Amino acid sequence: MKMYFPGFRIKALTLSYDDGVRSDIKLVNLLNRYGVKATFNLNSGLMGKEGGGKVGRLSYEECQALYVPSGHEVAIHTLTHPFLERLSYEECLHEVLADRLTLQKMTGQEIHGMAYPFGTYNDMVLKVLREAQVYYSRTCDAREDFSIPEDFLRYYPTTHHKNPRLMELTHKFLEDENKEPYLFYLWGHSYEFENEGNWNIIEDFLSLASFRPEVWYATNITIVNYVNAYRGLIRANNTIINNSNIDLYIEVEDKRYIAKAHSKIILD
Repeated sequence: MKMYFPGFRIKALTLSYDDGVRSDIKLVNLLNRYGVKATFNLNSGLMGKEGGGKVGRLSYEECQALYVPSGHEVAIHTLTHPFLERLSYEECLHEVLADRLTLQKMTGQEIHGMAYPFGTYNDMVLKVLREAQVYYSRTCDAREDFSIPEDFLRYYPTTHHKNPRLMELTHKFLEDENKEPYLFYLWGHSYEFENEGNWNIIEDFLSLASFRPEVWYATNITIVNYVNAYRGLIRANNTIINNSNIDLYIEVEDKRYIAKAHSKIILD
């Protein structure tokens, strides 16, 4: 059995940007112009304060006005951006849950995604995330590949936008005639574009990667939920059962099927 992304697409693209800074306003506008989805990881305890590069952080009200109607995902980045592995279990749990609860109040949506502050974690942090019902968390360990993580609590991105090979990797992602699903994951901080005067990096990337019919553009959580739903399919003889609430696009023995949510299909 083989997984496709929605519409029998074989490629997916997602972005992730951290800290809830003022330059996200320009980034959100660019993403919307190109029809590309992203996840924004916010520290609710630092909203409206200095920091986050030289551009400063958005206030609670500004975050609500920018991200909530945008169609992009809001995710946890902890309350105050500490090194989580240096905290006690209780302190770590508070950093995650307090941030999550504030962001859920701000967005009116359940939040199950996260990015690690500084990209660091240990077994204790992983235990906290499982207890807190965090479904995925992005690291900073870019692997320059397009594989789908086996464990989404160790969600390795493809590349940071500062990578000199960014456009080379993008061309490879778009031009490869891959048979298995490809996932391109770009991450960074939008204040880097502002501070370094290189907004052209993200604009060139979006111009090349957007509006491709073979690519599914989705937020982090949308991709995680889709893959987990696929991994939860049950196959019994010539029947496939989809207990999730997501329609899944699959191939079995060279035949394509749409496994509708909460239903089963009988294989030909």
